[in-house]
Amino acid sequence: MIYILIWSAVLLAALTLYFRQTYSRFSDYGVRHMKVIPFFGNMGRVAFRMEHLTDQFDKIYKAFPNERFVGRFEFTKPTLVIQDLELVKKITIKDFEYFLDHRGFTDEKVEPLFGRNLLSLKGQEWKDMRSTLSPAFTSSKIKLMLPFIEEVGEQMIRTLKMKIKESDGFIDVDCKDLTSRSATDVIASCAFGLKVDSQTEKNNQFYEKGKSASTFKLRQMLLFFTLSACPFLVKVFKITIFSNKTRDFFIDLVLSTMKDREARSIIRPDMIHLLMEAKKGKLSHDEKGSDDINQDTGFATVEEPSIGKKTIDREWSDIDLVAQAVLFFIGGFESVSTSMSHTLRELALHPEIQERLAKEIKEHHAKNDGKLNFNSIQNMTYMDMVISEVLRLWPPAVALDRLCTKDYNMGKPNDTTEKYFIMRKGEVLWIPVWCFHRDPKYFPNPNKFDPERFSNENKHKINPMAYMPFGLGPRNCIGSRFALCEMKTLLYQILLHLKVSSSEKTVLSGRLANDSFNIRLAGGYWFRFKIRE
Repeated sequence: MIYILIWSAVLLAALTLYFRQTYSRFSDYGVRHMKVIPFFGNMGRVAFRMEHLTDQFDKIYKAFPNERFVGRFEFTKPTLVIQDLELVKKITIKDFEYFLDHRGFTDEKVEPLFGRNLLSLKGQEWKDMRSTLSPAFTSSKIKLMLPFIEEVGEQMIRTLKMKIKESDGFIDVDCKDLTSRSATDVIASCAFGLKVDSQTEKNNQFYEKGKSASTFKLRQMLLFFTLSACPFLVKVFKITIFSNKTRDFFIDLVLSTMKDREARSIIRPDMIHLLMEAKKGKLSHDEKGSDDINQDTGFATVEEPSIGKKTIDREWSDIDLVAQAVLFFIGGFESVSTSMSHTLRELALHPEIQERLAKEIKEHHAKNDGKLNFNSIQNMTYMDMVISEVLRLWPPAVALDRLCTKDYNMGKPNDTTEKYFIMRKGEVLWIPVWCFHRDPKYFPNPNKFDPERFSNENKHKINPMAYMPFGLGPRNCIGSRFALCEMKTLLYQILLHLKVSSSEKTVLSGRLANDSFNIRLAGGYWFRFKIRE
């Protein structure tokens, strides 16, 4: 018995010393941080789903308003939260080479479909893949895909109209389900060359596999927590994001499609074709004289970095190419469908804004003889104001992460400290997008949905560093133009034919669901659809 007590005391003392040393990383340099709980650090309430990640960032941001950066512990791993926009600019642009990479979400040898995609690749491999894929996301390439997006929208409208006519003149719709299915069909067509109608074929295989791959809930949260607390366990137990069935489905789909097209000399202007061209080394940027090569698709569009415009002579494996197609699926499925759900919510709750946008859509529709075209979509001023404000109020990502690739002097955390904080290679920082977007210093009355912030008269007042729905610097989102084009096209078609309003099922609280890292509302997105007169 005495030996048990002695060893228990030794173990307790060792743990106490370990935690004391671990959690002194910031206090030794005067870096402020929230109170920690041993082992959990600052992640306890998020890990037990008592609050959303946005709640935690919000608490930190508001607790230390005068700090340039604040400490945060993901279990025992120290991370920084950047709160000064000048420092954000240095990290993402000026000193980008020190923060070139995202943190790893999985081990590429265990999970190559995620570990080998553009989001996860590091260093020179990331630069090469960005250069390889960049030509696929110019406006001129996206313009060729517009008919595919339009066809999906027409399918959705036909299904909704049929249901409305079969009911009492209106239907209550789960808009997250609606937009997830339309986003799935867009990706099926634009990325994989498949014709899928998820609105009527509710349980089709493509939708089910895509939902499994894209819905970052309990399985993915556990992986994230394991990676933060005990990263070696991911390798030891080969923990993966995707199930074996989901992985095999996408590998077979992409490779068999490529093989079939090669055999039959099929050319279709979609992502599969572009990946095939990339593998052959034939994918290149459009000529500089092209009118629309870099045409912006809205205020939120991010500029393609010079890294992405270099010519790369590199062979990519089949798995590398499949990984990019899967990333396109994940990004398109979750980000676009959630942003569209928030857009429909705001328009339902602000009917005057909805009617003004519907009027603009009708005018453009008449001007173009009832035809949808790329240039018209991009020239709709109020449409862009609405989408830009949705992405401010409900950004696709809570925060941007960066991995320190070599020791970096962050400077002093505030004006009262004397020591400089040196961020070590391998440490992680966060840029709290949610907090900057809802800070009254940058956006007055930030919780109000107000598209006028982005009018021609007002948008010049916005600090460009404070608005980052698609990231900042060279590591921004490569698909911003495609995402904006898809959102605007589907919204165009919905409001041209239908009116959206709240119903008895509509939840007004605006509280985020704690069971996911995604920005989804608790209670869902139920709204009423009627045919527009």
